[in-house]
Amino acid sequence: MHDIVDLETRGIPSVFVATEEFLDGAERQAKALGFDPAAVYVSHPVQDRTDAEMRAMAEQAFAVVVARLESA
Repeated sequence: MHDIVDLETRGIPSVFVATEEFLDGAERQAKALGFDPAAVYVSHPVQDRTDAEMRAMAEQAFAVVVARLESA
């Protein structure tokens, strides 16, 4: 979160990606920092995914990341 805040305050459009498990924590941290970052949440967990599953998840997330960056 701190990296995204730093990038955004320097004028660099950014989006962070995390699993859904971290949604509440990310929202609390963003609120504590007074920041509303663009975020993409993917399904949890990721450590047990096959390479093919990870590629598919990344492809889906990539499209959303690009859309968020384009709307910034």
